[in-house]
Amino acid sequence: MRFVNTLPLLFVSLSAALGSLSAWALPSDREQPIRVQADSAELDDKQGVAVYRGGVVITQGTMKITGDTVTITQNKSGDVEVFTSVGKPAYYEQKPAVDKEIVKAYGMTIQYFATNDRIVLIDQAKVIQEGNTFEGEKIVYDTQRQIVNAGRANGSSVSTPRPRIDMVIQPRKKTEQQQKQGQ
Repeated sequence: MRFVNTLPLLFVSLSAALGSLSAWALPSDREQPIRVQADSAELDDKQGVAVYRGGVVITQGTMKITGDTVTITQNKSGDVEVFTSVGKPAYYEQKPAVDKEIVKAYGMTIQYFATNDRIVLIDQAKVIQEGNTFEGEKIVYDTQRQIVNAGRANGSSVSTPRPRIDMVIQPRKKTEQQQKQGQ
């Protein structure tokens, strides 16, 4: 592996991977430039792996991902396959629509699988969206089908075992017109 301070070649591939988060993102986010900040970066061209270390912050439009280490794996065609952020905790946020609040997600490990638009939060996993919270050892979110699965992180060592998921769902807000009709 060779050491480099910046990896502008990965920006295009990273843009393709992060742009696929469109179901959880503003449409304009994928058109925005990507910024990667880290203390160091390593690139293995032959293996298609880039590793950023040290307070990594990646931003694109309203999207922000942070972690102690971020690894990007590409296939032989140069397309991003897996994007992994590890931290204490790693963090993800993005505004899904202009009229929606920012979605926040935490986990000791956050993985984004570009080929099937799936985000996996492992160990101390938590998602916060519009006041609702969803916590567990492992949360899998299919961004295309908008399906969430949560439960035990089988096969993974977790720092804080949680045998059960914990959800808090806020009551639906009534519109002003519904409130007037009810009076």
